[in-house]
Amino acid sequence: MYLTAPQTLLMILAVALGAQLTRWLPFLLFPEGKAVPKTVIYLGKLLPAAAMGLLVVYCLRGVSFTAPPHGIPEAAAILAVVLLHRWRGNVLLSIAGGTALYMVLVQAVFA
Repeated sequence: MYLTAPQTLLMILAVALGAQLTRWLPFLLFPEGKAVPKTVIYLGKLLPAAAMGLLVVYCLRGVSFTAPPHGIPEAAAILAVVLLHRWRGNVLLSIAGGTALYMVLVQAVFA
């Protein structure tokens, strides 16, 4: 499907408007000097952990724990991420270390 020039321009403007709206909406809803609602504060504390849990479940959705390698590479990589993050507190080190370990296990050890 090809778009005409006005359709393309309209689509770009709609995306730009949506991006700007999502960036400025918090400042409009919660102006400086006004107390932030307790629900928003609660969600700010709860949602990061919920998002991480959702990502872990999403990543493990296709792992078969009944067939070899029984999820061992995934479990080892998750453990490595947790231990590296507890040890150094560096997100990049945790992600890179867990990814590297997983790739070595999948491509060399359990190949």
